[in-house]
Amino acid sequence: MTSPILSLRGVAKAFTETGSRIELFRDLDFDVAAGDFTSITGASGAGKSTLLHILGLLESPTEGRVNFRGEDVTGFTDAKLSRVRNGELGFVFQFHHLLPDLTVLENVLLPLRIGGDKTLHGEGRERALALLREVGLEGRLSHVPSQLSGGERQRAAVARALIRDPAVLLCDEPSGNLDTRNSEALHDMLAALNRDRGVAILVVTHDAGLARRAVRPLTLRDGRLEPA
Repeated sequence: MTSPILSLRGVAKAFTETGSRIELFRDLDFDVAAGDFTSITGASGAGKSTLLHILGLLESPTEGRVNFRGEDVTGFTDAKLSRVRNGELGFVFQFHHLLPDLTVLENVLLPLRIGGDKTLHGEGRERALALLREVGLEGRLSHVPSQLSGGERQRAAVARALIRDPAVLLCDEPSGNLDTRNSEALHDMLAALNRDRGVAILVVTHDAGLARRAVRPLTLRDGRLEPA
């Protein structure tokens, strides 16, 4: 059996608020394997985004282990964690987080520039152009984010997340700021990426339509992940 790309073993997360200890989850085991398409729903405040941040190596659990390709990330240096996040994981958030002064093409190329990728002006640029064609933005290369619609901005954010060919795409309410038409278009795109490219997708969402697109729909309830 192929080892999971990301896994949680015995993970707990708690924090203190106004003198009270709040526990989001405890003794949680979870795997993300190649080609998975998993959705996680649940009530506001249940810990869905926190769970995604832990899987994305953006936040540490209170207890337990996070493994990346079978290796406990506790021993990773900050530099190694950054390399994994930039090279192996793609992120799409509710707000697109495009840099306002950069063009669409420059925004998509940004992860290569940050990572010091030597293909930035060659193969990397060609890959960015291909991704922008794939998401229907080939006519918007020189536009800045303020010149795009909400749906176009989110499609640009997806292209940026894919530029390093990540093993896992982590999405936090990716259609939360979109109208129905643009939401459906984004959902179609995510399903196609999983089907055609085989990229593993984990999406946290309140959108029942998007949750149903997943092969493995789950709900985070009372600190446990259960079939939705």
